[in-house]
Parts: sequence; structure tokens; C-alpha cells
Amino acid sequence: MNSASAIEQIANAVLYEGFLLYPYRLSSVKNRHRWNFGVLYPEPFGGAHGEKAMCQTECLIELPAETAHETAVDVKIRFLEVTGDSAAERSVDSNDLSLETLADHPRQQDFAITLAPGRLRLSAQKMSPTLFKVAACVSNLGRYEGDDRDEALARAFISTHAVLTVRGGRFVSQIDPPSQFREAAAQCRNIGLWPVLAGPDDAHMLCAPIILYDRPRISPHSPGDLFDGTEIDEILTLRIQTLTDDEKGQMRAADDRSRAILERSETMTREQMGRLHAVMQREGPPSFKRGDRVRLRPKRRADIFDIALAGQLATIVSIEQDFENGYHACVTVDEDPGRDLGAEGKPGHRFFFGMEELEPA
Repeated sequence: MNSASAIEQIANAVLYEGFLLYPYRLSSVKNRHRWNFGVLYPEPFGGAHGEKAMCQTECLIELPAETAHETAVDVKIRFLEVTGDSAAERSVDSNDLSLETLADHPRQQDFAITLAPGRLRLSAQKMSPTLFKVAACVSNLGRYEGDDRDEALARAFISTHAVLTVRGGRFVSQIDPPSQFREAAAQCRNIGLWPVLAGPDDAHMLCAPIILYDRPRISPHSPGDLFDGTEIDEILTLRIQTLTDDEKGQMRAADDRSRAILERSETMTREQMGRLHAVMQREGPPSFKRGDRVRLRPKRRADIFDIALAGQLATIVSIEQDFENGYHACVTVDEDPGRDLGAEGKPGHRFFFGMEELEPA
């Protein structure tokens, strides 16, 4: 998968996050008001109900001093518009914007959905000869003075987020900025949009209404959308398979996307389910593998077990990887009379240690 496709995939996951939550029926209370992220309401409804009518992101771009005048940025704003019981994708594009021109002449772009006008404001600030700050602000300019939330949602921008692309420069991480840019990163003001690096080349920034890590990606084991960030595919699929016939009928009638989820879940094979279960079971570093005998050398001193198990002999039953790409060994301890239970995955008889806390036995 190329960089553009990977970014589009994660951006679509953001776009439909919370679109329809389990149990995927419109009769469910949490799906009657399902828009939880990135909603820009019209005024004065937003002000009267403590909801946002605007969002803003500020990103840092590093560029070579000798080519500063050649650096340009593309900005794409994406959101959903309510259309009855479903939603339609909308986008606003502003392309090939020179950073130096944008610093001298901020850009304002008006747009509209069916029931509400909106505005995109773009600006840039030169922080140093090799650093620019780019700002994008999206506002819902619609007017709705009633109290009906469904009516307000029909005039709202939903799951609002932005994708920025730079040419002739690179974006700076705001999660872990280089030391020379930390002060500038701390000055960035983000309201309802949180920028993270997207793709491998630092040329793209995804500004999402949910907090992500740099270079997020969809699990390759995920067979399709579940509108929950694809982080709990196995349990959601199992829950769908246990719905009653009446509940499945409601799910089938609710929406094309929920019907597709039901059909996919009902036809999933044991092998496909097994791949979901194995998503976090990955091979560890070459120094250790499943079945290796090790001696425990705890370093963290995080709890009583780190003290009690220091120096003990153990057997690795699995190597697991967390979301931050850290490896951990799950072990059973030789002197534990219940180590057979630990080997079967039972809690209380298996222990987790970092790879640096193990030495060959």
C-alpha cells in the first residue's frame, strides 16, 4: 500500500469513528446521538449547549532556507453531513499555497453544505529562516436558535478533520518534537484538532478530533470497518454473532454500513477469527523466543513481584508487542507450583517482563 492510500485509510477511519456503534441499531440509545467527535454546530445552538462551532490546528513545517520560497502546502478539510439516517462525505480543498505568500496574505475560503455555510481560514507565520507555523481554522457560520439536537445536527459539520501535505519541506512532530523545535511546538494552539505525522516521509499531517500517535495505521488483520478505530475487532465480531434474530434484523435495516458489518461477521471463518485473536502475538527480537529458559533480572521495581522473582528461573510462553512497539516476555516461573496453569494462559501464574530484564539461563 502506498503512502497516499495508507493516509486515506486512516483518515476514513477518523471520518467514520462513532458513525454507528455496537449494537449497530438506530434504536440503541447511544446511536440516537452518535456523533461524538469533531462536531461543529451552528450558532447560537453551539454556544447555548456548550458545543463548538469552530476548530483550529497549528502545525510546524521545517524547510531548507535556500528553497523557502518554493515550499507549498495543500489543505483538505473533510467532514460528514447528516442526510436522514445516513451521512454524506464532504470536503473542502485549498491547494498549492506558498508559505511565504500565506504569511503575507492569509486566505479565507467560504463553502456551504445543504443547510449551513462554513468558512476555512488559512494563515502562516515565519518563526525562523527554516521554520514556519501554518494554521487552519474551520467555522460553522450557520444560524439555528432552536433546542432540537437533531435539527442542529442537520446543520453541523461532523467528524471534522484536516489532512495537510507539504512540498519542499517536512512537518515537525508535535508529540515528540526535536529539541530545537520544542518551544515553537509549545506555542501551537490546537482547538478540537490534534495534529500527528501521517505516512513515512513527514510530508503529511493528519489533524484529527481524536488523539492519535504519530504515523497511525489500521491493523492489517482488520477485515473491515467497525466504527471503533478497528482496535477491538475480535470482541465486536463475537458480540455481533450472538445477537438475536430480531436484533440482527434491526441491524440489517439500519444502514448499508451496518448491514455490511453483519454480513461480514456472519460469514467469517475460524481462520479469519484466529487472525484477529493473534493481532498482538508477534515475533520478538532474535535474542529470545517462545520456549527459551531465562533468569529474571527485574529492573523497574514496580511491585512486590519484581522483588520476589528476582533471580528466578523461568520459561517464556509468548513474546508480545504493545502499541508503542515495545516487546514483553510472558513467562512461567519454575518454582511456581501452578506454572502449568500459567502455560495455559490462566492469570495469577504468568508474569510479564521487558526483554532487558531477562538473561539466558
